[in-house]
Formats: sequence, structure tokens, C-alpha cells
Amino acid sequence: MKVVICILQHEVEIEVEHEEQIIEIKRKIEQHLGIAMSSQTLSIFGWELFDELYMKDYPMISEGTRIDLTIQGIHQNHHLILGQPNKIQILVKLSSKQHHHMEVERTEMVHSLKEKIHIIDGTPMKRMSLFFSGTELDDDYRNLSEYGVCEFSEIIVTHKAANRLGDGGGGELPSRKLSIVVQTSSSLLNGACIPLKLSDSSTVNDLRELLLSGKILPLDDYLFIHKQRIMRDCSSLRWHGVEDGDFLYVFKGTVSRGESSF
Repeated sequence: MKVVICILQHEVEIEVEHEEQIIEIKRKIEQHLGIAMSSQTLSIFGWELFDELYMKDYPMISEGTRIDLTIQGIHQNHHLILGQPNKIQILVKLSSKQHHHMEVERTEMVHSLKEKIHIIDGTPMKRMSLFFSGTELDDDYRNLSEYGVCEFSEIIVTHKAANRLGDGGGGELPSRKLSIVVQTSSSLLNGACIPLKLSDSSTVNDLRELLLSGKILPLDDYLFIHKQRIMRDCSSLRWHGVEDGDFLYVFKGTVSRGESSF
């Protein structure tokens, strides 16, 4: 099948196979475009594709899928010079039913985005946490582009407990029941889909124990991935931005010093 590699203002079609690893796709890009494999980051909708996985492990990839290519070392200003607009539209999710489309600058600081959300929602900034693809945005010194936020990215807003912060209002958001689907890799249970119901306050460890204790998965080490991000064992589904109906992907492997081992 053919996929479209998008880089800056250019698009290049390349032929790929379902059995190919992502690292092999990068090798083809290096051959076609002369861009070193070590400098390439491939993503779909801002979600990074892992070198060790195969094209078939990403069911959203099909004929004509557009895959974004980012080159390490290209400064943000280079994007602006080539005509890419600095202003982008993002979706801010304050709750499962309250969404806002906002226009921001790619280089806007996280603190500035919190100020805008405060104006809309009224939530004190010190009680506000922002998440993108399972990663909390640190408002001390980083801007949105450094987190990979791009056009139509989805930012999830959660509220910290007031009693810890001394601002005198409200508490933690109540737990919600989620219906999720755990999708195994093709080499594990032949790519089975496992529907589950869990509280959004459940941790990834809770999910792992449920699957192992019920003998749904064989005893082994596993990684869980949500929106192309490796999930943290001790963090809750809510922390990762998991919503009702979302798919979580499970692979055999471990994480060591921030890197995955498959």
C-alpha cells in the first residue's frame, strides 16, 4: 500500500508493507529524501510511531494514510519561514461534555494557555493541569510546540484537589466508569480485542492485575500504550487522558530509564 509522508509543505508517497517495521519506513525515507534515520520522528495526529513496532500494529494506517515527518534540529522559526502559519486551532476538553476550540500560537507558553482557559472556565490556574497525549504540560518554561502540539491537537484539562492547595474550593473530580478496549499486538493472542469496564481512577497497574489475575493475558511483562504514548504504571487512566470508548494497546515488554524494551 502507499502512504503519504508529510514534511513541512511537501508530501511524498512511498510504498510500504503491513509486515514492515517503522524503522524500515525510516530507512526508505532516508533513501528517498536523504534525511538521516536518527533525525526522523514519524507521527499520526501528533502521536509518535515507535521504531520497534510494525505497520500492522497500527490499525489506523491504511492506503493513503498521511504520516507526519519531523526532523530533529530544525528550529521552529524554519517552519515559519517556509510559510507554515504560526497560529493553530486546538480543542480544549474541560469535561466529557464541555469542549472549546481555541486559537493559539505554536510558540505560546503553557502558562499563557492556562490563563486563556481560566478566562473561559474560571478555574484557578494553580488548580489546573493540562495533558496532551498522556503527558502533563509543565508551565514553568516550555511552549506548546516543544510538546508536539499542532493543528487540531486535543488538550485535556483536569483539576487538582483544593484541600492540598489551600484555595478553599471544591475537591477532586468524582470517578467515572469507562468502557475501554484493550487491543493486543498481532503476536499476542492474534490481535484480540478485550472490552473492559474500569473506573477512570484505576491505575495502569490495576489494569495489568485485572488482565493477569483473570488469566486473560499470560503471565509476562507488558507495556500499555494510549494514543501512541507509553502509559505509566502508577498513573490513573484519567491522568493519561483516557476517555470512554478509547483503545489501549498492549505489547510484551518493559520500560527502563524512560525507554521501551520490546
